[in-house]
Amino acid sequence: MSDTRFYSTRTAAEMLGVSLRTVQLWVENGRLPAWKTDGGHRRIPVEAVDRLVQDQRNSASVEAAHAFRVLLVEDDEHLMQIYRMALETLSPPVEILEADDGYEGLLQIGKFRPELVILDLLMPGMDGFRLCRAVYAEPESASTEIAVVTSLDKQAIADRGGLPDRIRVFPKPIPMSVLLSLVTTLRDAGQRAT
Repeated sequence: MSDTRFYSTRTAAEMLGVSLRTVQLWVENGRLPAWKTDGGHRRIPVEAVDRLVQDQRNSASVEAAHAFRVLLVEDDEHLMQIYRMALETLSPPVEILEADDGYEGLLQIGKFRPELVILDLLMPGMDGFRLCRAVYAEPESASTEIAVVTSLDKQAIADRGGLPDRIRVFPKPIPMSVLLSLVTTLRDAGQRAT
């Protein structure tokens, strides 16, 4: 064991291009082996991190033109961080885009063509209702999947003009297991279709 070199969780996160919390979750669920120092700090074998980096490179080269893109449109910075951290745990990884209002979300959709948009309905400026209508009005983005996470109930949504039937609506707060299941289901269905 004295020949083995180790990384801290922070170094591993930097090398893997993920957040520190993601590395901690990977250690907790067994994806990355680690041990704790007497001070309680995790140490990860260099070989395990190098192997995961190589796996990421291999899967990136095998994937199609780009990774499954998920756009998060949420004005609450704390929720945005929670969504991002949850999505960063997926393997193979997804590409995460972010916007904090409907206008920025629309720009990101036009520029990057995400396969899935997860958005809040109540935002300053352009709200989620207007964003959904604008997305589905454009033929180029009509195939974009939209999932709404909102505190509004069905009646409140109907009172504001409603949403197209194909939009999935989830109550806020959405359990992260539901969010991850939605993303993996859509990603896997897209990979089978290509």
